[in-house]
Amino acid sequence: MNAYIDTPDLMGKSQGSCALPHLGVIHAQGVDAAHFLHNQLSNDFVLLASDQARLAAFCNAKGRMQASFIGFKTSPEDVWLVLRQDLLAQTLKRLRMFVLRAKVVLHDVSESFEVRGLMGAAVPEALAAVPWSLHMAGSAWTVRLYPAQAQGRALQILPAGEASAASPLALADWQLGEILAGVADVQAATFEAFVPQMLNYESVDGVNFKKGCYPGQEVVARSQFRGILKRRTYIAFASAALQAGEEVFSAQDTSQPAGVVVQACHHPVHGDWSLVCLQNSALEGGGEALSTASGAGLHLHALPYALRDDI
Repeated sequence: MNAYIDTPDLMGKSQGSCALPHLGVIHAQGVDAAHFLHNQLSNDFVLLASDQARLAAFCNAKGRMQASFIGFKTSPEDVWLVLRQDLLAQTLKRLRMFVLRAKVVLHDVSESFEVRGLMGAAVPEALAAVPWSLHMAGSAWTVRLYPAQAQGRALQILPAGEASAASPLALADWQLGEILAGVADVQAATFEAFVPQMLNYESVDGVNFKKGCYPGQEVVARSQFRGILKRRTYIAFASAALQAGEEVFSAQDTSQPAGVVVQACHHPVHGDWSLVCLQNSALEGGGEALSTASGAGLHLHALPYALRDDI
């Protein structure tokens, strides 16, 4: 397997708050809101507690992810989903197709709310230290995310126009933190490219294998329990800028792509970093000779969490 390169301390004492305009919000409202989403997504929303959030995938019948969410409940009849803006309209349309007789209405409320990223001292002290914890204070809702190295991270949803009291955080610092935390989301460039385990979702509590059926559930479960997970996502440093959806090749076989860039960022100080979904076979023999079609070389770095091969 690959001899991973140790990741240097890139985040330092990064702290503050920044707007995340690439994220939008869907509001599911009604007595069946939690049950409806429970039956559509990869995670449990029926037993979602008031101090918890969920990472979840929305899949097609073949188990391929059409969107990813961070979701939480503020009342028994109000569930909120945060996702990429470039997938929001089509995701909302598809979710509405499944409503049928369920007592739930779904709305795009992105214009009414602002999504912000918090890092370091800007993360509320009252928020539990466990990832996917939820803290509600006044009109703001804050979700604990996986940390970036030693820096705590959180997602905050608050009414549009409400000022943040935290010091400004550079968007590039936030984007780098997303990569180093190792938890990817789905965007337009990677629509239907992955089953949840390819993005390590079962290892970061994004899949519940004990809940009932949802679209693609049979494929997701079979991938897990029959031991056929052939792709995983890793952190990589690149010698040039990358884009989500860009193919990655191994020197062992340049005729077929060995993986794809899931998420990428350019940092003005620390360079180009990405999350890359790779075939396990590409890591055999060291996996050092990875590159894109444009010639950017990749060097893998260890994930900050353990991969769960068996749930």
